[in-house]
Amino acid sequence: MSEIVLMSDPKVAAIPVVESGERLVDVRHDGRLLVDTRKQDPADAFAHLREGVLERLVTAQTMLPAGLRLLFVEGFRPPSLQREYFEEYAGELRAAHPEWSADQIHSAASRYVSPPDIAPHSAGAAVDLTLADADGHELDLGTRMNADPEESAGACYTHAPNITEEARANRKLLGTVLTAAGLVNYPTEWWHWSFGDRYWALITGEAVALYGPKDLDSRRS
Repeated sequence: MSEIVLMSDPKVAAIPVVESGERLVDVRHDGRLLVDTRKQDPADAFAHLREGVLERLVTAQTMLPAGLRLLFVEGFRPPSLQREYFEEYAGELRAAHPEWSADQIHSAASRYVSPPDIAPHSAGAAVDLTLADADGHELDLGTRMNADPEESAGACYTHAPNITEEARANRKLLGTVLTAAGLVNYPTEWWHWSFGDRYWALITGEAVALYGPKDLDSRRS
């Protein structure tokens, strides 16, 4: 596998944000995507994305073979929730590796949860998703969604070698249509894709990010 740029890399944080002002929309409103509720929160934040990200997902879905659809699991994540997730996982790593420095913990935690200050989910720019058949049943992509590197022995990495040929083919299909629609993957999580955020800008060579942290209360959907 080629070298992975982690979310904690200073190059990501160095990307400036020129906020487009694009609204957050509820992906459930027009019914074009299948939506799973496993990550539903009391405010229904999970179902929101920037409008441009949603349109790119719909475009990607049109490229799938007949009988397959994208299954949306989580989009927008309030900064407070992102911070909670990050600190929880960092705490698990500290307990498991008391010899690690604070920088090592921060870097390792960013394999699985983005640091709160640059998190694509908190900008409404990222989506966690998978593939499903016509009946809404998930395809085999090698691990459960949100499996961490320890639990999965690294199989959560997009190009992990320790998965079946079927799972590898399904990951390739998912990646092909999403990349064609303009999204980028976070290589430690096969399910995480984004557009318009700092990580996207770094990977695609764009000078600025289009989306910064967003307040759900300011949405207009």
